[in-house]
Amino acid sequence: MTPEFQKEVTIEDLKKRRFLKVLKSERTGPVLIFFAGIHGNEPAGMIALEKVLSEIDPKMLQGSVYAISGNLKALSKNKRYLDCDLNRMWTSARIEKRSFEKELYAEDLEQEELFGIIQEIISENKTPLYFIDLHTTSSDTLPFITINDSLINRRFSKLFPVPVILGIEEYLEGPLLSYINNLGFVSLGFESGQHTSKEAVYNAESFIRMALHFSGILKLSDQVEKESLKLAKAAENNRKIYEIIYRYNIMKNEHFKMKPGFVSFEKVEKGTLLATSDERDIYLSRKATMFMPLYQKKGEDGYYLIRKIEPFFLRLSAYLRKINADHVLVLLPGVSWENSNRSALLINLKIARFLAKQIFHLLGYRSRETGPDHIKVSSRDRVSKMELYRELKWYKKALS
Repeated sequence: MTPEFQKEVTIEDLKKRRFLKVLKSERTGPVLIFFAGIHGNEPAGMIALEKVLSEIDPKMLQGSVYAISGNLKALSKNKRYLDCDLNRMWTSARIEKRSFEKELYAEDLEQEELFGIIQEIISENKTPLYFIDLHTTSSDTLPFITINDSLINRRFSKLFPVPVILGIEEYLEGPLLSYINNLGFVSLGFESGQHTSKEAVYNAESFIRMALHFSGILKLSDQVEKESLKLAKAAENNRKIYEIIYRYNIMKNEHFKMKPGFVSFEKVEKGTLLATSDERDIYLSRKATMFMPLYQKKGEDGYYLIRKIEPFFLRLSAYLRKINADHVLVLLPGVSWENSNRSALLINLKIARFLAKQIFHLLGYRSRETGPDHIKVSSRDRVSKMELYRELKWYKKALS
């Protein structure tokens, strides 16, 4: 089915272009990198980028803007992916061995090209870099931001009047932004709405304009206030910060079907029938907030559950990270640094398996890798290139 907004904007030519737009100023400044269409059934971000960036005179910029298409082959067929999910392939192990595979998937070739572009942009620029991945969801939703939990990501996200979701890196392996976070740069995902809605395009346009302004690349002071009001209205004035507490993982060959009518940020009562799996009913075991229920054929994430994080714990977390309180963790039995870089901790499952997960969250350790006898938890703050951002206006403002 052709989305309604495609009647107004033809996107067939966009689906063939790796670079939707590249705008460069003669004046040195920040670099803003947008990705859109990482999933081939999500063209709203591409349409919004084309609209907003076509209105800009490069002479007005201080810095550079790249708008990059994701999965071109999947976009041409309006499918989430062809062989494998391009947004689940960015693990270190997969990137390192990608050139040695004898039989490559369609998405391997897409990743190879994107990887080269990312590396080239990073190597050519020593100014602050901002990576933003534009997405939409299969269910109705408020616009929202997803981030890996680092202080630079939190503070940049705070500028936008939409809910922010932490902790997705604990539940997904290989998202593009998790890879970029490990490189130390500001990176966030923006989900603008439901795949085929006009509102998803409009919300993305507002977000893009605000990102251009807050990154310092383009001064849009008067317009940003209007865009902020639009986004705040679309988000129903919800600026809360949430964390993911559960993900329903759809297994291979499982026949999962979400019951109709659920939307993100909807409060759902215990005992509610959520879905069926191989004709078995799935009921909610506790009262929770629904997040990204699946209403499309492809995808391994049946639904998520989230909960609000109270402001006190956000402030406490920021303070503890500022004073490097994570050094205390290695005094606990069964906890040690992985290496001399001290960016990851190893937790011995036999000794420390009962340590509360919230302790590690407070100190910025969310990303998890499980081994036979241990869990590895990583800190995004430990690898953040803080020197690029700490003197910027938005970073200092977020501290106040």
